[in-house]
Amino acid sequence: MSETIVEKASGASAALHGLHRIFRKPIIRVPAMALVMLAIFVFDTLTDLEIATAVFYIAVVLLAIGRFAGRYVIALAAACVVLTLISFFISKTGSREAGLVNLAISVSTIAITTYLGLKMVAAEGAAHAARAQLIRVARVTSLGELAASIAHEVNQPLAAIATSGDTALRWLSATPPNVDRARSALVRVVEDASRASTVLARVRDHARGDPPALRLIRVDDVIEEAVELSGGELQRHAIAVQLALADALPTVLGDRVQLQQVVCNLILNAIEAMAQVPPSRRSLTIAAMVDVNGDVEISASDTGIGIRDDHLARLFDSFFTTKEGGTGIGLTISRTIVEAHGGVMWVDRMKPHGARFHVRLPAHAAAA
Repeated sequence: MSETIVEKASGASAALHGLHRIFRKPIIRVPAMALVMLAIFVFDTLTDLEIATAVFYIAVVLLAIGRFAGRYVIALAAACVVLTLISFFISKTGSREAGLVNLAISVSTIAITTYLGLKMVAAEGAAHAARAQLIRVARVTSLGELAASIAHEVNQPLAAIATSGDTALRWLSATPPNVDRARSALVRVVEDASRASTVLARVRDHARGDPPALRLIRVDDVIEEAVELSGGELQRHAIAVQLALADALPTVLGDRVQLQQVVCNLILNAIEAMAQVPPSRRSLTIAAMVDVNGDVEISASDTGIGIRDDHLARLFDSFFTTKEGGTGIGLTISRTIVEAHGGVMWVDRMKPHGARFHVRLPAHAAAA
């Protein structure tokens, strides 16, 4: 018994699938729909059953919706209504009152189905158009973020190059010229130019979808290199830097250039935050320690103007900036890099003034 039911269900499913395949072919669709309409008309006219047989015309309308233009669907629905009326007037069997009721049911069902079907197709078309527009907006936004990312990340080594170049010119213009100090400044120019090239190469690899170059990294080395790279800007703004690096910090698995860029960005933000503070109060403390979970936590504390309450929640949003001429992309990029390394980044305010940014990175054993 159960096998017979399964066989019948399978046969019905195969029949429906075959009918669907038939109606998908344009050259067969129109004649097949015409035959279905004719069959419904004949059955509706000849049967003496008190049922609204013409309701089955909605199957033809539903098959047409989405496959033909709206005006053709309306014309088809009108043809179904006309056939229903003709069948009612030429039919000689059954009760006249019941026929009128069935006629009203059939015509209203055909009209309502046509209206709702066309509205659904229109809504679906509007949704497709909105999705296409969102895709275009997302592409433009991605291009804007990529351009802002390149501009922001390359700006730091370029600023360092300009500072070191000016320093070299001053030492060479001295009387007598200080060749040794000028040579040291020019060495920093070469190093910063190489760093800018590395940043561009990394952005290119990221755009191509290449994975970052993960290596075992000592966090204290990354911090010291970032401070050295930012040394020109720190000196120019008369900022006292203090390093509080714990002994025997565990290594982390990550991209050295990316993590170095995060620390450089924190230093640059601290410099800009302390621009309106008297030079005697400008102080930056960069610390690295092992937290209670065994992860490495980096913090950068400044004595700047601090962060307003209404800015705190939006600080990491793309293109949100509190600085004149800022891009609003630096902290977004930094948090993205940190999260890609399995870490977290947050900020809190210091009292009576200043801000402290935190970066927590999993130690190598946890990362593995």
